[in-house]
Amino acid sequence: MSEGMAETGAATGSVNILLRLEGLTLFAGMVTLYAAWDGSWLVFALLFFVPDLSFLAYLSDARFGAMVYNAAHSYMAPVALLTLGFGLASPLTLSIALIWLAHIGIDRALGYGLKYSAGFSFTHLGRIGRQKAA
Repeated sequence: MSEGMAETGAATGSVNILLRLEGLTLFAGMVTLYAAWDGSWLVFALLFFVPDLSFLAYLSDARFGAMVYNAAHSYMAPVALLTLGFGLASPLTLSIALIWLAHIGIDRALGYGLKYSAGFSFTHLGRIGRQKAA
């Protein structure tokens, strides 16, 4: 087995560290841009955890939960929103995109990766939670 990929499909070793550092960099960059943009910190605080509402999809089943969680925690939608915010010179759109990307960044830095349909604790960055593999 090559370095960087465990049997579960999760990144390991230096690849896992690099992915988590990328997340930390994304978080720091988006917070810095938000500050430079002079965004409202009240809006930041109110919207920062909104992507985590996707957890509620796990009430249906693990497969649907993973799909909704991953849609809310992938870079695709917030980067599209960021592009739209710049293109339309829309402060609210830009603010939402920066906050959303900051959220994804801190999640990745903390090890909360994209989810597999096996369950919430199975991520591309490894197992999370109390059942974490030794």
